[in-house]
Amino acid sequence: MVRLDQENREIYTKQIIQTLVDQNMNDFRELFFELHPTDQIDLLNSVTKKQRTVIYKYVKPEEFAEIFQGLEVTKQKLYISELQQNYAIDVINHMPYDDIADFFAQLPESTKELYLSKMAKEEAEEVIQLLKYNDQTAGAIMTTEYISVSSADTVANVMGRLRIEAPEAETIYYLYVVDEQLKLVGVVSLRDLIVARLEQKIDEIMLTRVKSVETHTDQEEVARIMRKYDFLAVPVTAQGKLVGIVTVDDIMDVVEEETEEDFGEISAVRGSIDTNISAFTAGKKRAPWIVVLMFLGLITAGVIGEFEETLEAYILLAAFIPLIMDSAGNTGTQALAVVVRGLAVGSVDSSSIGKMLRREFGTGVILGVIAAITLMIVVPFLYPEGGFLLAAIVGVSLFLTLCFSTMVGATVPLIINKLKIDPAVASGPFITTINDIMGLIIYFSLATALLDYLPEM
Repeated sequence: MVRLDQENREIYTKQIIQTLVDQNMNDFRELFFELHPTDQIDLLNSVTKKQRTVIYKYVKPEEFAEIFQGLEVTKQKLYISELQQNYAIDVINHMPYDDIADFFAQLPESTKELYLSKMAKEEAEEVIQLLKYNDQTAGAIMTTEYISVSSADTVANVMGRLRIEAPEAETIYYLYVVDEQLKLVGVVSLRDLIVARLEQKIDEIMLTRVKSVETHTDQEEVARIMRKYDFLAVPVTAQGKLVGIVTVDDIMDVVEEETEEDFGEISAVRGSIDTNISAFTAGKKRAPWIVVLMFLGLITAGVIGEFEETLEAYILLAAFIPLIMDSAGNTGTQALAVVVRGLAVGSVDSSSIGKMLRREFGTGVILGVIAAITLMIVVPFLYPEGGFLLAAIVGVSLFLTLCFSTMVGATVPLIINKLKIDPAVASGPFITTINDIMGLIIYFSLATALLDYLPEM
């Protein structure tokens, strides 16, 4: 398998494309299958439909299945529509069950039923079972292609089975030990199996304290467990019976999916991050957020209107409105990001909430003190007509605003999480707007109270 840098990849790609133009199957296969599977996908995505049609002729269904399962869903839908039906069925039949289920979940019901009817009965039943599990649960992302053994088996027998069954299994790094009722009772790593004596029984080398998840366990929780214990795979059970495993490659997809989802929530662009959707679709998904935020913005304008007399009496106060609003929004969003990440990775729980809130409040105090001192030094030089009192009003207002903003940014996602809602819906723009409003109220209230003491302009 060749490893290519960017320049050599472009040259190599041109060579492969030339074999398609020349219709030289032997040279194509020799060059194409020297590539890493990821580079094969990149090449497939870079050629024309006409060239892909030639590739389908030169690549066997079982070979194309390896490529197909690594494609994004949008590309899978496109390429499957280009394949002849028999070829497409062969490709699907050579894919792992969990990848088939993930693909079928994105298809119209009629198309899914058509493919299921053309699949081998046993494989179709496995896929149908996986499709029954709720989305974003361990059952929905698990695979049923694993190797289970009996505690009474010898190492020699298991090693013999591995030679036969390993090619069909998702992973062989862990072997799962089950009893006669198929209940999970232990796990053996491939390493332990290799170093054990051939005559040893599995129950002599297996670990009995097995960490597992249920089929209904949320996929984020599965990801946290695998990250915490550094697992390459975790067994999935239903009432104690082993029904599947979740592997690390599936969890990597989950982490990417959840990160994108949380980013979309925090930035109020949920559902419109995908670069493959049209401008109209993206605009339609973002519009409700923008309208809601627009009305919240009217509240901000109303706050400024309430203090119109203060502004008219001392117009220089207007110069610091952007400073107060931007600082409040930025600080709140930072605290939000810290808490959402902590909840996502499991580092924030009921036992650590108090400590986390105290830390965030302390952070707000420190930031506020630094900002206030800086402003009290800088403002008199930049705006000498306002004097030290103006600097003090701005500095103290910013200090109080930053303390308040960090607490809002930290507590809102905790409250939402307590209500069993994804904490990422505590979107940054909402917290920013809340902090803007409170920052302006603090600033103008303080300025109004001390208005008579400000030097005349």
